[in-house]
Amino acid sequence: MRRSYVMLGLAISWILVMVGSVNAIGANWGTQTSHPLSPSKVVRMLRDNGFQKVKLFDAEDATLNALRKTNIEVMVGIPNELLRSLATSMKAAENWVAKNVSGYVSDGVNIRYVAVGNEPFLSSFNGSFLQTTFPALQNIQSALIKAGLGNQVKVTCPLNADVYQSPSGQPSDGDFRSDIRDLMLTIVKFLSDNGAPFTVNIYPFISLYSDANFPVDYAFFDGTSSAVVDGGATYNNMFDANHDTLIWALKKNGFENLPIIIGEIGWPTDGDVNANLQSAQKFNQGFMKHISTGQGTPMRAGPINAYLFSLIDEDQKSIQPGNFERHWGLFYYDGQPKYQLSLGRNSGIVGAQGVQYLDKKWCVMKNSVSLDDSKVAPSVSYACANADCTSLGYKTSCGGLDARGNISYAFNSYYQMNDQDDQACGFNNLATITNKDPSMGSCRFQIGILVEDSAVSLRVSFLLVVTVVSFLLILM
Repeated sequence: MRRSYVMLGLAISWILVMVGSVNAIGANWGTQTSHPLSPSKVVRMLRDNGFQKVKLFDAEDATLNALRKTNIEVMVGIPNELLRSLATSMKAAENWVAKNVSGYVSDGVNIRYVAVGNEPFLSSFNGSFLQTTFPALQNIQSALIKAGLGNQVKVTCPLNADVYQSPSGQPSDGDFRSDIRDLMLTIVKFLSDNGAPFTVNIYPFISLYSDANFPVDYAFFDGTSSAVVDGGATYNNMFDANHDTLIWALKKNGFENLPIIIGEIGWPTDGDVNANLQSAQKFNQGFMKHISTGQGTPMRAGPINAYLFSLIDEDQKSIQPGNFERHWGLFYYDGQPKYQLSLGRNSGIVGAQGVQYLDKKWCVMKNSVSLDDSKVAPSVSYACANADCTSLGYKTSCGGLDARGNISYAFNSYYQMNDQDDQACGFNNLATITNKDPSMGSCRFQIGILVEDSAVSLRVSFLLVVTVVSFLLILM
């Protein structure tokens, strides 16, 4: 009898996971930015745009406090760097849950999921987290149960879609990657036993970026000349095919009905030839239209639970995967919309309110300086290494600039990053401050925003001192 009650409870949990967010779209809120908008402004953006769910990559106090009593459903993240300590110490897991979940839940934050790690099995990590992810998942689950939150808050582990594959390209040939198959089945069974969802990040853009022969129209949602026919199913877009490859992998191993969350899906707007405003708008609007019917995919009927990636551009993200990494946002760094997008309840998205900008001035290369000056190259390299030059390059938003324009863009990026401090526009007397906006065409020379959090301002000021000293040493 007791087992029957347990199974009933798990069934109810599954139903809640699957239907609790019908007709709702979520957003990923990353904070790897030099000048973040205040959490209260971002939460207002979420509410103004009808986002009912948000996925976080860490448990930052200011962020979680801003979500109090909003009823926005929260997935709070645990960075990969914490997996080892949580895997080896039950006490550490209990402390993490007490500090980052229990207290906030009791204070009115609607935490529904804990994301243990973030894509920990990527091949680029060289197996660093293979031994720690599952034990950390187990310990966090046990800590949630001990805290009395086992039914309310579910664990999950956001995984990249490369954890499964299909040798033929047909979804029905899908299975988990051979080198981690046993581990994946262990994790899947654990999620199933605890009424928890499988979270996967699906990126058609990355497929296009990685493969020059990838059919462009297959990445979108309005038909393709490269459809994949798999038995009685025809796939006209990569998302459905990728999603159903996962469904087949689960089905073959006895977990056909495991709930699925799309943890990340989106399209960047800069930093690559295929990353632009038009393609991003086309993809994201196409995805919204595709899931609005609630029909699902050929192998999994019903609503799709998804979080768009991402809310706001992050100028301090690693660009190791590509320059596009800093341009996934629906909104620019200042919280203003990049393009029109209907999320279901509004005709367009609404930008951040009350953003305060620095003065209308920019740092540019002096007209009197020669391009052949020996100090130019190291100065530009330094500026780009310590600011953000990812909008420069072939067919990017600033790809049409001439050499002087590129240099000025780099100088200005560093200048704005450092709150328009006069010392940040020195560059050994190569640069000058101007009141004339050097923006041209699609290339925007940004103006910095005021950061309301004094602690962040102090951190930026400290970085300015360090970087100026380092730059002087480079030129000596």
